[in-house]
Amino acid sequence: MTKRHSPDDVHRPHPVSGGPIVKLPTAFGDFVAQAWIDEETGVEHFAVSSPMAPVDGTAPLVRLHSECLTGDVFGSYRCDCGEQLAYALEKIGQEGGTLLYLRGQEGRGIGLANKIKAYALQEAGFDTVEANEQLGLPVDARSYRAAAQILAEMGLTRIRLLSNNPDKKHRLADAGVVIVEMVPTEVPSRAENLRYLQTKKDRMDHRLTLEVRAAAGPRRQRAAD
Repeated sequence: MTKRHSPDDVHRPHPVSGGPIVKLPTAFGDFVAQAWIDEETGVEHFAVSSPMAPVDGTAPLVRLHSECLTGDVFGSYRCDCGEQLAYALEKIGQEGGTLLYLRGQEGRGIGLANKIKAYALQEAGFDTVEANEQLGLPVDARSYRAAAQILAEMGLTRIRLLSNNPDKKHRLADAGVVIVEMVPTEVPSRAENLRYLQTKKDRMDHRLTLEVRAAAGPRRQRAAD
């Protein structure tokens, strides 16, 4: 089950600190970026924002993106994380807003090594929820308290949330962030991740259609560093 905090914990400001704001030109457009440190855990997070104001005076788009090494860096098709990251950056670049990249949330908070162990169990027939349970781990161990505090300090207290996950909306609302709209981030499913996405829809209440459609082609090639 999703970890919950007591009301006193939820409303106590979470200690975070932000660094300088710098320019970040990318394949998705020109952004500004700022690193944040969770002073309670030492984990570093990364805010990537469009320098333009939201179109038509609407609330800014915000994507809380949990770190996923396999999907974000290596382009794994076992999940939809890397493609959601690209989609969110493109949309924020067009409409304004911020993507907050949350490090330390690999595998919904269980860590990289445990995520790979869970993958092995999935290959043995368990779904993503059952695999975590077989390992004696939470289905979702993530906390959004630092994220909510970072948003507050950035002045992002009234947002349009780029997410398919209602639990993320509820937990941000508990922390004082006003969600005026949930903006879907569903990307085309693939044969390699269809069962994973079906489990998220059926067992974790994610808002997914999973319509039968052609998956997107290979992700754009990025220039070598």
